[in-house]
Amino acid sequence: MDMDEIVCNCMNVTKGMIKDAVDSGSVTLEEVQNVTGAGTACGGCIDNIQQLIDEFTTKE
Repeated sequence: MDMDEIVCNCMNVTKGMIKDAVDSGSVTLEEVQNVTGAGTACGGCIDNIQQLIDEFTTKE
C-alpha cells in the first residue's frame, strides 16, 4: 500500500496521514476527520476513508 497516495484531494490527505491518525487512537470517521480534515470539504472520499479506517483498525 502506497502511504503517500492522496485519499482526500480537497485537503491533501494521504493514506499515511489516515494511518497515523488511526495509530494515534482515532477509530471513527469523525475522529479521523477532526485530526486530518479528510472528507470535510466535498465529502467525495468518505467511503474510501472509512474503508481505510476499517483496514487499519482490523490489523491491530
